[in-house]
Amino acid sequence: MATVTLGDIRAARERIAGKIERTSIVLSASLSEGLGVPVQLKLEHRQTTGSFKLRGASNAVASLDAEEKARGVVAASTGNHGRALAHAAKLEGMRAVICMSRLVPKNKLDEIRRLGAEIRIVGNSQDDAQQEVERLVTEEGLVMLPPFDHPAIIAGQGTLGLEVMEQVPDAALVLVQLSGGGLASGVAAAVKGIRPGTRVVGVSMARGAAMKASLDAGRPVLVEELPTLADSLGGGIGLDNRLTFAMCRDLLDDVVLLSEDEIAAGIRHAYEQEREIVEGAGAVGIAALLAGKVKAEGPVVVLLSGRNIDMQLHKKIVCGEMPSISERAA
Repeated sequence: MATVTLGDIRAARERIAGKIERTSIVLSASLSEGLGVPVQLKLEHRQTTGSFKLRGASNAVASLDAEEKARGVVAASTGNHGRALAHAAKLEGMRAVICMSRLVPKNKLDEIRRLGAEIRIVGNSQDDAQQEVERLVTEEGLVMLPPFDHPAIIAGQGTLGLEVMEQVPDAALVLVQLSGGGLASGVAAAVKGIRPGTRVVGVSMARGAAMKASLDAGRPVLVEELPTLADSLGGGIGLDNRLTFAMCRDLLDDVVLLSEDEIAAGIRHAYEQEREIVEGAGAVGIAALLAGKVKAEGPVVVLLSGRNIDMQLHKKIVCGEMPSISERAA
């Protein structure tokens, strides 16, 4: 069975050295006091492009040969992978085309456009956008670098797990965002490869959690993509998923789902108690602890995966207003 190993992740770290930030980890006094165990926050939302996605994108681009770089790259994205790939491609002077659905927030579109990538808006789901990606690969010869189900992407995201285990070597629990599984499988492979006894729990939203539905079914399944505060966690895992489904199945100890109110509470806590601005997906680990959906034993590491939230939306949430479904899709 194809997989990504600890050796692959260590090689990725060498490949992307100097292209990403080694992000800090800090103790959350409020969460530690409330749970009675040390809770460390991995500040990956401070990564160069505002999310962990730069790790995988940088490794994937660096793994291309000269002929592939000359052809350019294309990907479907809910926003953060597109921004990261646009950044990595720009550094190499490459063409990048990012295909997205109408559910992707405008602030993320603007940042991708600012980095010089071409944008294609197609349909109402990640699956719709993926059809445009496949057309561009066939008709224009672009190289597809998907957001999660790709060995170089997974290995790049796994470098985050290496840093976590160096910074908190006795971590008993790591909470990681779960969408298509690139981050979760990469981090779990690194963490379990170094300290097999550490629990790794995937966290997602209740509205349209494709990987959780697929794990429950025992195979990749289609799930309707719905507006959510955790928009970065939307999208399917692909019915022909080659890597992340099996890795998440084999490496994750549990998966928990959160309501929209619980995600909003995580965003508010990050701002009011930790003085950090995070998007909905970035806040799900904090939200899971606040909601009591994971048992915190021993040192806990919570990944804050991204900060790319519309600031008007953020303002409403921290002021206690719950945005409507239409606002979440705006």
